[in-house]
Amino acid sequence: MNKYMAEFVGTFWLVLGGCGSAVLAAGFPDLGIGFVGVALAFGLTVLTMAFAIGHISGCHLNPAVSIGLWVGGRFDVKDLVPYIISQVLGGIAAGGILYLIASGQAGFDLAGGFASNGFGEHSPGGYTMTAALITEVVMTAMFLIVIMGATDSRAPAGFAPIAIGLCLTLIHLISIPVTNTSVNPARSTAVALYVGDWAVSQLWLFWVAPIVGAIIGALIYKVMAKES
Repeated sequence: MNKYMAEFVGTFWLVLGGCGSAVLAAGFPDLGIGFVGVALAFGLTVLTMAFAIGHISGCHLNPAVSIGLWVGGRFDVKDLVPYIISQVLGGIAAGGILYLIASGQAGFDLAGGFASNGFGEHSPGGYTMTAALITEVVMTAMFLIVIMGATDSRAPAGFAPIAIGLCLTLIHLISIPVTNTSVNPARSTAVALYVGDWAVSQLWLFWVAPIVGAIIGALIYKVMAKES
């Protein structure tokens, strides 16, 4: 249960920190942190939690990462479903806290998106479903390659959280305009459930694409890192 609690708390922090920065601070008049600030916030949540709970649960915070690590031979299948449940519940709890905070501002409206991921008219840059699908698959694949490489026993010890956190920051810098960046089904679900409507109807892509991408990334790393 310690591992599952750690994944709950870690994913709670990822959603509260990452989505919270987007909802509360990104567009704040004059002092808004913008896309760069949101990207950094997501990276910092993973970096800080990797140091805080990495030794307890491995700090997946993401169903796609858990599935990818299982495919890559780094994770026991018996923990897969409990991890995913813990991550999704942690994200939803953070979404609830964020809603309570954000709704305390006059004029708050969920129609603004509440940091939900989307494509077409709900993409920040108006990108198509195909563009969104490709983006989420490729970005998640690269994320898994970095995660598996940074945590490889042959990699420099102690630096994995930094590499992984910076990788997630870079992924957001690239893809926020396309989908608002998911690469994480728990993060997407956490806010989509509060928005409902279009956010829920488009949620399938932000489960399918990250999971497919994670599997591809894990398989690429297994082949690439295989010792001859």
